[in-house]
Amino acid sequence: MTYDGILFTKYVIGPGGLKMTRAYPMQTLEGETHDHPHHRSIWFGHQGTDGFDSWHERQTMVERSKKRGEEDLRNRLASLASTVHRRFISVKAARDSATIISENDYVGSDGRKLLSDLRTIVFRAGKSARTIDFDIKLIASYGDSTLTDKKDAGFSLRIPTSMDVDRDKGGTILNSNGLKDKAAWGKRAAWVAYSGPVKGETMSIIMLNHPASFRHPTPWHVRTYGLLTANPFGLKSLDKSAKDGSILLRKGESLTLRHRVILRKGRARASTIEADFAAYSSE
Repeated sequence: MTYDGILFTKYVIGPGGLKMTRAYPMQTLEGETHDHPHHRSIWFGHQGTDGFDSWHERQTMVERSKKRGEEDLRNRLASLASTVHRRFISVKAARDSATIISENDYVGSDGRKLLSDLRTIVFRAGKSARTIDFDIKLIASYGDSTLTDKKDAGFSLRIPTSMDVDRDKGGTILNSNGLKDKAAWGKRAAWVAYSGPVKGETMSIIMLNHPASFRHPTPWHVRTYGLLTANPFGLKSLDKSAKDGSILLRKGESLTLRHRVILRKGRARASTIEADFAAYSSE
């Protein structure tokens, strides 16, 4: 999608034309980290999808098996599931927005369809910020489906390397409860914000968890190396004192996750984000 003739969505482009997600593994750029090749910009996955793994991908498994041999690689690849696009229901654009609605299937390495999803993604462009609304409805279309308690699961974004806290260049994490950096990992919150430098500009990436979203306020698998994940499935994986978060969807049942991503110039301020959250919550 373009806005005023400027690319918005090949990468996630923020105000000022700055790339707001890491380019790797789609491109290998000097100065970026090259870890976790399954961290592709903005994505959804779940490591425990009916016994299969739709979080990782082949390139990750190849890298992790280099020292362990072919048998280890075969076993890792056999554990993978794929997210397979089925069809677009709607693709439409207005002056300052665009909407994509699609259906997708999760398919095990044995070819079995595990469950499906319905995604509604709305892109909006304004003078001071860009937003992406990402609603995903997981549906047990092909029989009972179990999503197990896993740390690596949920709606995710990999930030530009220059913004991460570990770079020590001014990157910070802040959540709705005032927790910062490593203290925000595994904690429930209505929102989490990442701020830091991108090509000399201070930028913010904010992810809001809608009150109607499954298990709001969600726990966050947010890492100082640049990962931002809203994970309502890994309750015990993210907090050993919590109950197991595995969920069984009976055939035909569903659950819905709702999130808004805001891309904005400047460092994230809690007061501004609370206003953003109030507006989003009312929708």
